Amino acid sequence: MRCPPRQSLLFTLCVALAATTAFAQTPTVLGYWREPGGSVIRVVPCDRRLCVEIARLPGGNHPATDAHNPDPGLRNRPLCGLRIGEGFVQVDPQTARGGHLYDPRSGRTYSGQMTAEGNLLRLRGYLGLPVFGRTQTWTRASRPPPCSR
Repeated sequence: MRCPPRQSLLFTLCVALAATTAFAQTPTVLGYWREPGGSVIRVVPCDRRLCVEIARLPGGNHPATDAHNPDPGLRNRPLCGLRIGEGFVQVDPQTARGGHLYDPRSGRTYSGQMTAEGNLLRLRGYLGLPVFGRTQTWTRASRPPPCSR
């Protein structure tokens, strides 16, 4: 059975639109990401590199300040809005390397790299060489409401 020309044109337009949309959604490390603990993290350009900051804390009972910071003078700063990563060089839209990540849960700072794969961000923190680290997987998130500080 053959489709009338009008339906055939509609089908062709739908296929072209789907292909364009798929191409436009190339994964990128930039944007909002939900980490396993529930916080929403934002990866943004800053100067000529990328920075990572806490955009939203999860609900529930958790510290709201940087209580584990090794510098006692910084332990009262709010976690929401805190820059926890910087210095990442974007190699391509899906990859950034050479940055540093601060883990407010432990107060430690690690070297880091990140790779976007669709709606997942694989973030590797390490000491010395990447082989001496671990990878955490974050999922793409929508922009959260502003932090309440």
